[in-house]
Amino acid sequence: VHRLDRPVSGVMVFGKTSKGASRLSEQIRAHSIEKEYHALVHGSLQKSSGTLIHFLKRDANKKKTFVVDEGVSGAEYAELLYEVVEKRGSYSLLRVILHTGRHHQIRTQLSHIGHPIVGDIKYGSAEARGKEEGLALVATRLSFDKATGNERVEVCLPRDLWGL
Repeated sequence: VHRLDRPVSGVMVFGKTSKGASRLSEQIRAHSIEKEYHALVHGSLQKSSGTLIHFLKRDANKKKTFVVDEGVSGAEYAELLYEVVEKRGSYSLLRVILHTGRHHQIRTQLSHIGHPIVGDIKYGSAEARGKEEGLALVATRLSFDKATGNERVEVCLPRDLWGL
């Protein structure tokens, strides 16, 4: 019912039935599914936490998304929250919570503020990771309402499986 960029790993949700998938898709459209990621980025952020708000526009020909000014035709509002979990030499491990789900949103916004994700050559990382490793970006938690009732479900990926 949702997607991850090809080089991103982590938690996914699938609907067992078409009715269940439809209800989960509605939660995605209503932004009621909570999505949490962890990313290893270059550098040390000035603030230990913050909100990033930008307008993003996808360039289908370049298969890349860019930060643009508000009012640019086709630009979409994008918002995420980040928190520095720990610093590792010249890297920072961030917890990221998406409030919107735009194409390459986390990758674009973090790169725009000067902290590209490790291994993300497309968005400014100076170093590549192995093909099996992908980007240093992992979907670590999803929280949503069960399609069959009002029960909230939380799916978490244990930290030892993050690969960061």
